[in-house]
Amino acid sequence: MKIGIDARMYGPKQGGLGRYIEQLILHLEKLHTNVEFVIFLRRDNWNEYQPSRPNFRKVLADIPWYGLTEQIRLPVIIKKEKVDLMHFPHWNVPFFYSKPFVVTIHDLLLLHYPTRRASTLGPLLYWFKNCAFRIILNHAVKKAKHIFTVSEFSKQDIVRTLGVAEKKIAVTYPTPFENKKYKVENINYHNDTIPDTNYLLHDTFGITKPYVLYVGVAYPHKNLDGLLKAWKLFEEKYGTGYQLVLAGKKNYFYNRLTNNLTMKQFNNVIVTGFVPDADLPALYQGASLYIMPSFYEGFALPALEAMAAGVPVASSNRTCLPEILQNSALYFDPADAEGMANAIFTGLTDTSARQKLLAAAPAVLSLYQGEKLAQKTWEVYRNSV
Repeated sequence: MKIGIDARMYGPKQGGLGRYIEQLILHLEKLHTNVEFVIFLRRDNWNEYQPSRPNFRKVLADIPWYGLTEQIRLPVIIKKEKVDLMHFPHWNVPFFYSKPFVVTIHDLLLLHYPTRRASTLGPLLYWFKNCAFRIILNHAVKKAKHIFTVSEFSKQDIVRTLGVAEKKIAVTYPTPFENKKYKVENINYHNDTIPDTNYLLHDTFGITKPYVLYVGVAYPHKNLDGLLKAWKLFEEKYGTGYQLVLAGKKNYFYNRLTNNLTMKQFNNVIVTGFVPDADLPALYQGASLYIMPSFYEGFALPALEAMAAGVPVASSNRTCLPEILQNSALYFDPADAEGMANAIFTGLTDTSARQKLLAAAPAVLSLYQGEKLAQKTWEVYRNSV
């Protein structure tokens, strides 16, 4: 059997989706199967993945996602490899791909939040793009041998919204990225200072105070506008002794946020830009609190990575977040700026609450292991050919 994986979004630069593909492939390698795996990569991420097993092989598919080129040229490249089963880890399955495939639908964000605020396109182009998305998505879930998703919330959302049978969907939880510096046992219950020796935090990011951290993109559903409103209330009520650090790849949405008049009122907000994996552990471990202000999520990888670094988490109570974070987060309504500000204060200063959150972390993190992700995915592969 030969299995192909579309890994054109492989790697941390593509956020949670890239992390999911990365960790899935790395842990599939550890299963030591005799099946041949063909990993399709772009030129941009070609060097980010180096096979560690002889039955894993890279193939160049230097095609951008979401366009006509993907629809026309990608099936040709895949066909040359004669795979028995193809795994598309996102909804963008080429419409005319007719061989057996499985697909991962992480969430239905674009159906529930079809807002032009999340697009740089004009009205007409945006309308065409949205129509194309709906056609491709419905085709993918209808023709797929099986569907993976990343939470029970997303599974039920797919069942209700797209009319897919539950038996066709498998929940395979992603896993936080592995780093030997991440040790849940070494929990710091009261991180209210910045170590003088941490040149990375000081010199690279300009962090000079204890800080609250957010890692991720700046799309509207992430609610960073709401977080800034809450931060303003926090500083007015509790003082300016902390910094808010927003870490994510700069693009149109981060630029719009930083150019916003509201943003310019703050002296204690830092936007770092993209942070490579080599620097993420220090950024997580130095934080006093991690904040997850989203209106909508399919999963919660950054919050789990912060938790694994020994950092308490304050989170929105929407969509999948209570399912994923369980009793290891302090919850708030993301539409309530004052409630978010109060949750930040509690998460920073209430020692008892911090201890309870961090004590719950190991059991929660144990649910999201790469071995479980790979094994369940492999079982679906075997049953889909």
